[in-house]
Amino acid sequence: MRVKDAVGRYGEQRAAEYLQERGLTILARNWRCGDGELDVIAKDGDVLVFCEVKTRSGTRYGDPAEAIDNDKIRRLRLLALRWLASNKPGGPIRSLRFDVVAVVRHSDRVTIRHIRGAL
Repeated sequence: MRVKDAVGRYGEQRAAEYLQERGLTILARNWRCGDGELDVIAKDGDVLVFCEVKTRSGTRYGDPAEAIDNDKIRRLRLLALRWLASNKPGGPIRSLRFDVVAVVRHSDRVTIRHIRGAL
């Protein structure tokens, strides 16, 4: 496994734990279709949350959330529609939300920043 892939998997695991600790219910992780992948799909009460996780081993190249450009946002929205067309979230859904979880793995600690409604 490449270092970049290992860092990404680590970040996605930490992000999922972080979201669960804050009361979100994880419905799916690393959901894939022909158009791409959704990192985390969760419920926050009656809100369905599509969460993009960005992980870095430091901030030398900026905040992880800065890596999400307009093309990525369009792709995430398309993927959310694909997921909704093929899955049942269970229970009532009042609205959809697109979040970002930025994970930075420092040498001595990890910082996690959850940006609700970021996209």
